[in-house]
Amino acid sequence: MKNYSLFFDDNRFDIDVVSLKKSTQTFYELYLDTKNIYILVPLPESRRDAVKVFYPLSNYNKLLQKTELSLLKQLLLLSFFALFISILFSFYVLSPLRKSLQLLEMFIKDIIHDLNTPLTSILINLKMMEETEEVENIGKSAQAISMLQNNLDGYLKETTFEREKFDLKKVVQEQVDFFAPMYDYLHWKIKIKSSVVKSDPNAFARIIYNLLSNACKYNTSNGFIDVTLENTTLSISNSSHNGIKNPSKAFDRFYKENERGLGIGLHIVEKLCKQLEIEKNLESKENIVTVYLDLSKII
Repeated sequence: MKNYSLFFDDNRFDIDVVSLKKSTQTFYELYLDTKNIYILVPLPESRRDAVKVFYPLSNYNKLLQKTELSLLKQLLLLSFFALFISILFSFYVLSPLRKSLQLLEMFIKDIIHDLNTPLTSILINLKMMEETEEVENIGKSAQAISMLQNNLDGYLKETTFEREKFDLKKVVQEQVDFFAPMYDYLHWKIKIKSSVVKSDPNAFARIIYNLLSNACKYNTSNGFIDVTLENTTLSISNSSHNGIKNPSKAFDRFYKENERGLGIGLHIVEKLCKQLEIEKNLESKENIVTVYLDLSKII
């Protein structure tokens, strides 16, 4: 507008000669009224009059909206471009990790396949051998390997379950009898009455196996394990050196708070509980870790 006041060669603006209302009005300063945006330009040899160079406020608002829309389009275009670049970069960065995970899954599948034949052979031959303490120990080791194989198999693929009625106490006691001799320095307290459960017995046994395995491995030298059934809630408590720092993450895949283990045992518990409609809850308080299983939907 100031340039226009010198050359009058821009058709966007209009001019008018007006009387100065106040002596304090400043030339070449931008003013606003109800209809226009304008500046005042001094008129040669006149102290009372001035040239008013104005621009319609309606045109200004339209131009402002057009500018805002243009800026918004540019922002969206730049955002889309940045998102596209970010996605491409993410694929590029995560590609090695994805390949590593695929190789890991292939490796686990190969292990499961290679374990199946010799493990089956061991279990069959053990049944034909005379029962001795050594044979019993070999059988327990084979059962541990078999359970680990089932865990890895369940980690890789979805499994269909067959629901049938079984005695809760019998399944839990079988798992306790498996671990108790290996961890005879722990104080075991089992308080479970016979209760009929309708679920998949093998999957339920794997839940108890993994929970007892963790309770044993991360226990103290003179610790305890309590397995209790109250109404429809089964709880497994164990002493621990430091408890669990992040109970909310304990069931996440590959999460572990020390170097022992693979970090998939509790994740398999999480997966099986969802499939069997068992509500679970973990509590870590004063170096005592307790897992609660709500069996109200299956007991």
